[in-house]
Amino acid sequence: MIREKNGQQSVIMSRKVVRTSKFRHVFGQPVKADQCYDDIRISQMTWDSNFCSVNPKFVAMIVDASGGGAFIVLPLSKTGRIDMSLPTVCGHTGPVLDIEFCPHNDNIIASGSEDCSVMIWEIPDGGLTSPLSDPVVKLDGHSKRVGILSWHPTAHNVLMSAGCDNVIILWNVARGEAVVRIDSVHTDMIYSACWNRNGSQILTSCKDKKLRVLDPRKGSVICEKDKPHEGSRPVRAVFVSDGKILTTGFSRMSERQVALWDPKNFGEPLTLQELDTSSGVLLPFFDPDTGIVYLCGKGDSSIRYFEVTDEAPYVHYLSMYSSKESQKGMGYMPKRGLEVNKCEIARFYKLHERKCEPVVMTVPRKSDLFQEDLYPDTIGPEPSVEADDWFSGKNGEPILISLKDGFVATTKNKEFKVIKSLMATTSSSSSNRQCDSAVREHRNPLPVYCVLMSLSVTNKLIILKTTALNK
Repeated sequence: MIREKNGQQSVIMSRKVVRTSKFRHVFGQPVKADQCYDDIRISQMTWDSNFCSVNPKFVAMIVDASGGGAFIVLPLSKTGRIDMSLPTVCGHTGPVLDIEFCPHNDNIIASGSEDCSVMIWEIPDGGLTSPLSDPVVKLDGHSKRVGILSWHPTAHNVLMSAGCDNVIILWNVARGEAVVRIDSVHTDMIYSACWNRNGSQILTSCKDKKLRVLDPRKGSVICEKDKPHEGSRPVRAVFVSDGKILTTGFSRMSERQVALWDPKNFGEPLTLQELDTSSGVLLPFFDPDTGIVYLCGKGDSSIRYFEVTDEAPYVHYLSMYSSKESQKGMGYMPKRGLEVNKCEIARFYKLHERKCEPVVMTVPRKSDLFQEDLYPDTIGPEPSVEADDWFSGKNGEPILISLKDGFVATTKNKEFKVIKSLMATTSSSSSNRQCDSAVREHRNPLPVYCVLMSLSVTNKLIILKTTALNK
């Protein structure tokens, strides 16, 4: 800025105040080529789901398959070129549209398909050694293709599915029962459906241009917003901190937008920002521990990330990770699967046409010590309420774990029980399985370890030897 005083021009530097944030320097970095998963034929279906699901044990990707639908499940360590003869999960008769790992058992995954069914699979430790075509449970209840799946965050064995029949079904997976059927609320195709932090509410966006917050057990609408975005293209919505709602959509001029809403006052958005004029739907991933939301556009070659706070303008742009190749889908690793000693705050599994590339988001820190401000206690794998209790009206808050020493499973995987005698809508084609006719249990026995310490006198080093004791 130039100001004139007594005939002389003086230059005044106007300083722009930069908002302080510990996440201002977060940067994304792809892993080395030998740590990618290569030669995978990712599905060509034009469906706006993630096409990928990941947990601390496995990464699963929907792939092209002739004569039905299939997806592959790989142990995280199985990187490099993937053999085309690798066994797949191939029980669906139509293309698979969505997959999601159970948050309470890393070996259980659900899949929804164009064949109108939902199937539950158990993946053995170490991955598949032969094609898997018989699901543990098959859930039939939709009359059109099933494109959205979401496990309940705190209740054991509760799964939500949404289909192109405009119906949401809440399943008790262990009993194979459709306990709640929400079929009179949505008048058109459901674009997205997700739970809040403790699973007491469901948030949906719909082709009828309405955003709805639902009571999942009653199936009733708590509140709704008409036209959160003016454009006609799909809207995505997620719950963020303090019950607020973040949406991505399009303006009337087809510009991509991100907005933040307070459900207690749905009249006007807290903020609405225009991003660009790209055509891909923005998939939001929210991290409640850091307050960062990552926006990944299908067909984009970038990941934008914002920090959601209580101060205006509420959604603060941080930075953008860019690459050369566009993404066909995206998997998001749960916090307990990250490497805390490298200050890793998020890890994405980016799907290309023929490979899957992990992308790591890191906060640069000089110290090697555990960064407590980056890693508050986070959601663990233990459910806080059983399915029957939750459907009866009991809510459960997430059970939190510390990541200080890196997450180590100290308990067995929550056993997955299927009560076959009570299955009303379930066809479980597993007659050749050796299991009890009333209850099927999957348990992963943990070896008991004994640590022996010996002292080497010559070089004065303490050597730790770990020996497995087999019972």
